[in-house]
Order: sequence, then structure tokens, then C-alpha cells
Amino acid sequence: MSQHPYVTTWGAGEYRLMAERLAPVAEAAVQAAEVKSNHRVLDVATGTGNAALLAADLGAEVVAVDFEPALLQIAQSRATESAASVRWENADVETLPVPDAWANVVISVFGVMYAADHVRAARELARCVATDGRIVLASWVPGGFMPAMGQALGEFLPPPPASSGPPSRWGDPSVLGELFGPTGMFVRTHSTQNLTMVFDSEVHAADFLVRTAGNAMAERERLTEQGRWSDLHAAVQSLVAARSQQINGQHRIDFQYLLATIAPAEES
Repeated sequence: MSQHPYVTTWGAGEYRLMAERLAPVAEAAVQAAEVKSNHRVLDVATGTGNAALLAADLGAEVVAVDFEPALLQIAQSRATESAASVRWENADVETLPVPDAWANVVISVFGVMYAADHVRAARELARCVATDGRIVLASWVPGGFMPAMGQALGEFLPPPPASSGPPSRWGDPSVLGELFGPTGMFVRTHSTQNLTMVFDSEVHAADFLVRTAGNAMAERERLTEQGRWSDLHAAVQSLVAARSQQINGQHRIDFQYLLATIAPAEES
């Protein structure tokens, strides 16, 4: 695994636990991508490797990229356990380590949406995909639970790095059209999907969401010293209370995301 000088807050929390809950989205993305055994697959911002490992299990040649070494280490250990063959690369989404038109399929599950420069990231994804290939993206939709959680945490955390806009822009198909249109690609299909997570209580849900959020956990010591850590937790619990449904004693939270397939324009 090659090394890249990026270390982020993504590794500060227990993101692997969240990644386990997000596994069904990776399955949906790989299915939408129609991955075949003779394909080359590029998984961008792979995290703990959910999509990459699924594609490798189908026999594809897979390169998986992330800029957080701690997550790549988890992904690599999972690959060892499953005997899947994946090339893991520590790199940024704006400078992907594959040649032009290398991939039959490019996948990003809640990954590229966090790029600092959205236009450059879209252009880089388009550079990597073959002329008869496709890009499949899963992104949180504007107004959904995850963007709302980001707003709830924003009061307590340092400002995020400068970017082209909120990550949830990638969950708007019209914005995807604007981002990829200049590259000669267009949104072929898109649908809003729902992922439901079930928790025993609002407190359990809030605890899970906070401890799997690296950007929050990275600030725990500072906020504890300021007497604000419990306030952050309470803010997330209030969001859970407002957004969850209690059914048979359990609390269900719906997470909406956009599943989109982007491909080169078809010749007339």
C-alpha cells in the first residue's frame, strides 16, 4: 500500500462501526455498476473497503483509494481475512493514481462528496473512466439526516476546510449534471434510496453517531475541558428525537441517499 501525507479526523472515531451499517449501500452501488469479472474497478474514498471488497469478490481487478491511512489499514485487514485481491492506495480524490480511461467502473460510496474542490474531483473521476464505462455514486441528499447532523455538530467543531460547497450537493442530480456535463458525461439514472438504522434508544443512537464521527471525537478533549462535550451529545440526541420513529420500543432513523449512474453521452 503506497503512502500519502494525508491524515484526517476520519480515523479519530470508530468509523468502522458506521461502515458496517453502510454495507447495504455499497452492495446497491456495486449492483448498479454491474461489475463483471473482467472489469477494472476504481473505488474512490473507499473507507474500510466495503465496495472494493464486493467488487473484488466478483473477480474484478480493483484499485481502492482513500486519504486516511487508519481506514485503509482496516480495509487491508478485511481483505486479508477474505482473500480478496485489491490494490490499496493512500491518495487524494483529486489526484487518483490510475491512468486515463483505466476503469470500466468508478464507484464512490459517501466518499468523493467530501472533496474540497467538487469540479476538480468530478473531472478526475471522468478522467479515470473508460469511454464505455460508468461512474456510480452514493451521496447523502440535501436535507437528509446526515447533513442535519453536520449542522448540529457545526456549532461545536472548527470550521471545515474550504470547499466548493456542502458535501450533500452531490446528492442533487441537477448538481451532478452541472459537475459532469463539462466532462462529456451525464447522469444516466438516479434514484433516492433509504437506509434505516435501528437503535435501542435515543441515547444509544446519539452515542453511536457521535463515537463514529471522527470530526467530533477529534475535539472531545477540547470540548470536555470547556464543559461542552455533553452539550454536543445533547444536540445530537435532540436531532435523533426529532428525526427518529419509535416502533416496538426501538428507534428507527432513515438516512436518505442518492444513487446515481453517470456515463459518457451516447452517440447519436
